[in-house]
Amino acid sequence: MAREETTLAVPGPEGERQVRISSPGRVIWPDPGITKLDLARYLAEVGEAFIRANGGRPVSLERFPEGIGGEVFFSKNPPRGMPDWMRAVTVEYPSARSHPQVVLDEPAAAVWAAQMNTVVFHPWPSRADNTDNPDQLRIDLDPQPGTDFDDAVRPAQELRSILAEAGLDAYIKTSGNRGIHLFAPIRPEREFLDVRHAVIAAAREVERRMPDKVTTAWWKEERGTRVFVDFNQANRDRTMAGAYSPRALPNAPVSCPITWDELEWVHPADFTMQTVPERLRTVGDPWAEMSARPGSIDVLLGWWERDLANGLGELPFPPDYPKMPGEPPRVQPSRARRKD
Repeated sequence: MAREETTLAVPGPEGERQVRISSPGRVIWPDPGITKLDLARYLAEVGEAFIRANGGRPVSLERFPEGIGGEVFFSKNPPRGMPDWMRAVTVEYPSARSHPQVVLDEPAAAVWAAQMNTVVFHPWPSRADNTDNPDQLRIDLDPQPGTDFDDAVRPAQELRSILAEAGLDAYIKTSGNRGIHLFAPIRPEREFLDVRHAVIAAAREVERRMPDKVTTAWWKEERGTRVFVDFNQANRDRTMAGAYSPRALPNAPVSCPITWDELEWVHPADFTMQTVPERLRTVGDPWAEMSARPGSIDVLLGWWERDLANGLGELPFPPDYPKMPGEPPRVQPSRARRKD
């Protein structure tokens, strides 16, 4: 039996590319009936905004060969068969190992990743020409059980004010689930640990201003029904779903940039693979000018040093990280109390 496949023509900076899509009828999202070909067409349709937000960076590919209900794995090495018109860049990981990751430079590259069953795209906060120095400060507001997207709205607005006090412009997007992602363009002058400390400084500031609503507690048992500021997303090799990336959730939501004026009345479910292309055509891309005015994290690092002087030290790193200087013990608080 002949193998089912089709070819998708994808416009790009070097002209139209023909990208082969095998098994185009394979259903990726069963509830809305979205197929692999639908995914490829979506990425081609939003391609300009998608590449503006995610292109030119190392990217990890979250792949679902059997649809979102089946097996999932991350590709950090470029998948086999990558076309010669695509490229990769070598990055270093916390373990000190290094190997290449895919870089997306045009919409056809994202479509090819869909051909390789990529559903979620995870770009680094640094660019391929300077992978060690982020050009984005990213803050993940993660509602805990008992809270939801609406509970993250006021903390997001307060963080916008805090970043403005530090001389940074904040942009936002839905996570595609319940959270809110804040991005601030920064000059690529500092390495990952400095950017992490800048994020912690901003997180502690919003926690001071909204202690009943926001927490920086790493251990889930200490968070309560508050919104967690996930500072560890600022670490090397920690990424968020990219802007305009689909998410592997039942209604095919998209992690969608929004304006600050929209924040109080939109809902994450508004932004799906079916609705976002038309939104881009009618509303435009709220992140189109995000890289125009990068700022400095020097003020935030000054706050970090102030907090250190006041006894607030380093916070826990992810469990797969090597032990880091100044890090507190990686022991769950309730277990530590039982040992005492």
